[in-house]
Amino acid sequence: MLSLDLLEPAFMAVKNGFLLTVSITLASFGLGQILALPISLALTSERCSLRLPASTYTFLVRGSPLLVQLFIIYYGLGQIEAVRNSVLWPVLRSPVYCAILAIGLNSAAYSAELLAGAIRQLPRGQWEAGRALGIRKWVLLMKIILPQAYRAVIPAIGNELVLVMKGSTLASAVTVMEMTGAARIFVARTYAPFETFLIAGTIYLLMGALFGRIFRFVEVRAAIPGR
Repeated sequence: MLSLDLLEPAFMAVKNGFLLTVSITLASFGLGQILALPISLALTSERCSLRLPASTYTFLVRGSPLLVQLFIIYYGLGQIEAVRNSVLWPVLRSPVYCAILAIGLNSAAYSAELLAGAIRQLPRGQWEAGRALGIRKWVLLMKIILPQAYRAVIPAIGNELVLVMKGSTLASAVTVMEMTGAARIFVARTYAPFETFLIAGTIYLLMGALFGRIFRFVEVRAAIPGR
């Protein structure tokens, strides 16, 4: 039975992990978008030496659970001596950074496929016209192709941000005390899962709605006038 007396302490407990949840979400999403661009360009490349590794990466990441990927990065990389002796070890031994890395790499695979699909949908004649006008390939890509591709995938990127936020809940599996981890600790002390996760779920819902509104605003601003 719902206990109203537990709602306020549950909120206070969950609130302690709010900023960490937001930090993991934004950092993972940013990392994913940065990596998605070169991966998408490799996916649409005419060179098999670029296209094959990129398609293999997206296949493996999208075909396996995020939780498994998180465990591999957090627990598995520490078993490799070369990793422990590298300059990356102080970062990889942190559960927060491992969570950001795992979620970011996962998001990069999905975002790269979205962006690559948008690039493939653009008329091939745009590339040919650019070459005929003597426009360099990278100028053509940055000034003409990518702006159109990103405009087309803005709604999907907004959905990806919400999915990254949901994926951040798995960070508690490697001892990161974001909102879900804080909620689990409070439940262990009070045996009040309904009240606790009702509060946590409401906060996640509001965050998702806010992200959706932000990307809706961006979509409207980036829309072609008259369409």
